[in-house]
Amino acid sequence: MLDPMKFIFTTASDPDCARSLALAALLERDPERKVAATLALRQAVGEEGDLALERSRTGGPHIDPLRSIVEPPDLPGRPDAPVLVAPKHLVKRSVHTVIGRVVLLHALAHIEFNAINLALDAVWRFEGMPAAYYHEWLRVAAEEAYHYSLLTAHLATLGHRYGDFPAHDGLWEMVEKTRGDVLARMALVPRTLEARGLDAAPPMRARLAQAGDEAAAAILDIILRDEIGHVAVGNRWYRYLCAQRQLDPNAIYPSLVERYRAPKLKGPFNFEARRAAGFDESELAALGL
Repeated sequence: MLDPMKFIFTTASDPDCARSLALAALLERDPERKVAATLALRQAVGEEGDLALERSRTGGPHIDPLRSIVEPPDLPGRPDAPVLVAPKHLVKRSVHTVIGRVVLLHALAHIEFNAINLALDAVWRFEGMPAAYYHEWLRVAAEEAYHYSLLTAHLATLGHRYGDFPAHDGLWEMVEKTRGDVLARMALVPRTLEARGLDAAPPMRARLAQAGDEAAAAILDIILRDEIGHVAVGNRWYRYLCAQRQLDPNAIYPSLVERYRAPKLKGPFNFEARRAAGFDESELAALGL
């Protein structure tokens, strides 16, 4: 098997730059190699402040916030399957049938695959952020890769694989819309679209458990735990950028939703998880309006 770090080192425009390596991983079309490259990159860069992994000591990749990277064509890298269709063309099935659970798990795997891509995109695309920003998004990418691996492994036990069913591209479409502004990206991807997963996970988990799929329910527990942290990352950097630009985060958010045509959020809401992810009480109250 091709060594994942060797692969992205040979395809990156600058193998010394972790952001360039993140772009190389984003361009990878094969899901398993993308997962392996993402996990390897996270390990190679290490935690923020981990002096043992500084490039000056090991020669490994480093975070270069000021490096300008030219966007290549054909982003993101993804396989030929699944076929992407409009959400209205996706068929919903009962989780009380095996095929219904398979379709749901496939949809979740697709979300996690896109989440790997959006985290890698957040790393390479936006220059000039503090080093902690890039470290946090590399961690998010690695955790999304782990989630994807859990879901596809469970799919395999049910006789299916990622790509067997159609999927939609809503998450990446918002990534494309916000490509020119990191503030809009933080506002509308992690703390809007991904935060919807905080609301959806508990009832979804309950349905899977009721259907007798305890393995899938346990995976949902892991995903919810980690996604609270991912949404918190979005909240943290959204507020950082608002403060930097002297904007009121609660006042500017509705205008960003309107400008970028973000979907209107619908309940029921998981207020406990949203609170843990850093939403303040005024934001939570606004959800009920």
